[in-house]
Amino acid sequence: MEQQQKTITVAVCGLHMRGLPLEQQMNDCGARFIREAESAAKYKLYKLPAVPAKPGMIRQSEGGAAIRLELWEMPEASFGGFTALIPAPLGIGKVELSGGEEVSGFICEGYAAGGAEDITAYGGWRSFLAR
Repeated sequence: MEQQQKTITVAVCGLHMRGLPLEQQMNDCGARFIREAESAAKYKLYKLPAVPAKPGMIRQSEGGAAIRLELWEMPEASFGGFTALIPAPLGIGKVELSGGEEVSGFICEGYAAGGAEDITAYGGWRSFLAR
């Protein structure tokens, strides 16, 4: 009997989404797109002052909005190497989805909001790019 590979659900909200510049990193790690989703209405989305431009999603103690994102399934064996590629102020932490479930996903350290543009009103990175 073949043993099923253990996977981790990863929420992505920026350059790792389908069709965007870092999707290849997801594919290289053996990740598989599951579905589009939305965070709980507890986050702010910022355009970080980086090249290339990228978003940072920061959980709020109060207020915030739902942010559109994608859920991917990544082999557990690839997860550590993948997280090592992520530059500060981004990282992987727990992201609460609209249904209350928590999954691993991209988060941003709070200090980054200081020099960043608040783009929460767009509801997601794709909407911001299409503005």
